[in-house]
Amino acid sequence: MADRPYSQASQPDSMHRTNYTPLPLNDASSFARPQPHYTGYPEGMDSPRDSYVQSVADSHTYLPTRTEGYYNGDNGGYGEKAAPLVTPRTKPRRTGRFIIIGVILLVVVAAAVVIPLYFAVIKPHNEKSTGNSSGSSGATGTTTGANGKPTPVSAIVSGGDGTTVTTNNGSTFTYNNPFGGIWYSDPDDPYNNNAYPNSWTPPLNQSWDFGSMRIHGVNLGGWFVLEPFITPALYQKYPGAVDEWTLSTLMAADTASGGLNQLEDHYKTFITEEDIAQIAAAGLSWVRIPIPYWAIEVWDGEPFLAKTSWKYIVQALQWCRKYGLRVKLDLHTIPGSQNGFNHSGKDGQINFLQGIMGIANAQRALNYIRIITEFISQPEWQNVVQIFGIMNEVQVKVIGMTEVRGFYVEAYEMIRGITGIGKGPYISIHDAFLGLQIWEGFLEGADRVMLDTHPYFAFDGGAATDPIDTGVGPGAGGTWPQAACNRWEKIMNTSRTNFGVTFAGEFSNGFNDCGLFLTGVGGSTTYGGNCQDWQDSSQWTPGTVAGLLAFSSASMDALRDWFFWTWKIAPSNRGIVESPLWSYSLGLAGGWIAKDPRTVVGSCGPSIGPVFDGTFEPWMTGGAGAGTLDPTETVQYPWPPASLVDGNIPSQMPVYTSTGSVVTLPMPTFTDRKGKPIDATANGWFNINDNALAPTTIPGCPYPDPWNALNDTLPAGCPTGVAMAIPAVITPPPTRRGL
Repeated sequence: MADRPYSQASQPDSMHRTNYTPLPLNDASSFARPQPHYTGYPEGMDSPRDSYVQSVADSHTYLPTRTEGYYNGDNGGYGEKAAPLVTPRTKPRRTGRFIIIGVILLVVVAAAVVIPLYFAVIKPHNEKSTGNSSGSSGATGTTTGANGKPTPVSAIVSGGDGTTVTTNNGSTFTYNNPFGGIWYSDPDDPYNNNAYPNSWTPPLNQSWDFGSMRIHGVNLGGWFVLEPFITPALYQKYPGAVDEWTLSTLMAADTASGGLNQLEDHYKTFITEEDIAQIAAAGLSWVRIPIPYWAIEVWDGEPFLAKTSWKYIVQALQWCRKYGLRVKLDLHTIPGSQNGFNHSGKDGQINFLQGIMGIANAQRALNYIRIITEFISQPEWQNVVQIFGIMNEVQVKVIGMTEVRGFYVEAYEMIRGITGIGKGPYISIHDAFLGLQIWEGFLEGADRVMLDTHPYFAFDGGAATDPIDTGVGPGAGGTWPQAACNRWEKIMNTSRTNFGVTFAGEFSNGFNDCGLFLTGVGGSTTYGGNCQDWQDSSQWTPGTVAGLLAFSSASMDALRDWFFWTWKIAPSNRGIVESPLWSYSLGLAGGWIAKDPRTVVGSCGPSIGPVFDGTFEPWMTGGAGAGTLDPTETVQYPWPPASLVDGNIPSQMPVYTSTGSVVTLPMPTFTDRKGKPIDATANGWFNINDNALAPTTIPGCPYPDPWNALNDTLPAGCPTGVAMAIPAVITPPPTRRGL
């Protein structure tokens, strides 16, 4: 039986929040908040090829504030100028005595208004322009009031380029953002969504337009789901570790080094708040965060560090809120493994929808998707987590198309049963390495479903020896930049028209498969040259740097909407990054990734295929017709499927019973400056009508190992029945304010 400390199932209704009052996210009477000025492309970067070049300022309506924001182009950021507080009106002539009294009163009133405004907003921005670094989150101090006595200064809750940020542990750093981004962190208003990462991106409390805006994003890979090539030193410390399963087993036995708690040390240090600030400062607007199901729970026999990463995942979401970054949360691991890759948790067998435990593992997967959906659909998080990737890189070629599509349809209907139509996150599904065209027409009419593809040159299996160092001038990169344009631009634009919102959830500078542990611990490469040349970027020539910059720029232009894999690669035991082609932060520092992602537009030259004009069918983005799913989808792709590709019959396979405790992901706790808890009733569950219990084992059934059951047969004493595998369709949530 699984160990579930978070469980609270005796009274399912007790975990629901019934009297929620949303925070006044757009309350203009509170802190005077700067608003972004959409600047579009840098001067000279206009592109006729898609509507992204046009300013979207006219499509957004800003709430009035007590100050009027203006864009300070010289400083690359924002300033504030006081708006008139009182409309002047004509008054009759007064005597000199009354005039003097009036002037005194006016001075007092002005001082009462301007002094707090100055120290809360204007002063930080002015100091930013002069190179000072005051204006830190949570900073307090005193100033001299109108009466000549010291007066407390309100905590600084927002700032731009040059301001000082104070982190949760009290350390500080300077926020260096040349693109006009604004961070926002108010202890009295922790769910405030007014931050934005740059001047051309709307703040989190305004809508994102997937047609007119480009996704410029980066992955936070290797943080919560470990991969050998991203954190090689961890694996080098434990010979024999090839995936997180074996690494966890070996770590747990090494009590002298801290045992499995070493992974929590990794969560604390691998990505920090300063990394998130740097991502915003790099001109990016999105992050994709891979997460494991064991952030929720583990079952007996699973060695992963359970229920520990979640608090760090929530902290990451809060950091993204602080810097205005939108999040695609991505479920990377599935019980039994959906692809047999090391980043699914365990390298080797695929026991999801395959083998005698294939349906049981799918039951658990649906429940974890449900739990995550409930959390991120809450008003506190829906503006931050705007996309939910429900399963990473499923191997359809092994599992079967009908089986996987049936799971996708079931997951879609479950999610929209929780959120309602037009609410909750976009749902993204992976193309399963089959290409984009095969998915055209699937889930037509569904409410906000996206297609995620992972286009890599590195794993083509070829020698990849065409030179990329061809000099620093025109023609830099040799044939590689044009190869990216030819391969990706046409198919991406076609998919946007025929399927809907389509993006590259992963891609990299890896034109070859060189990199320490890139193909797995002990894995082989197909590169025809010397891989050592590509494992130490300090040895690269200016021509190599120029060629890689041309290649990455062309890739970004061709893909249009993308998340680079990944932000950071940790050093190996040699003390260097040995997979430099895969590190965005290293590429920024080394010059082979563009400092401003807008400048890559036009790298492919004239379009070689259909031009995406920024227009989606209304239902693709939640408009008219969204949620009207073609009924043939559920007929053509039933759940559970009648049979599996390997010949197993779901109606004859062991399943779990839906009588288990419901796990609710915990909310973070916040206190205001007075120590009062904020939103103490929030508990991680969105839909008060979702009372279904969780799958759990049936007493007396000797279940086979769910991670190693491909060759097992039905055990004696195990009831079967597909009804247990079907989650109930949930009544849509009641209308709530703030949604």
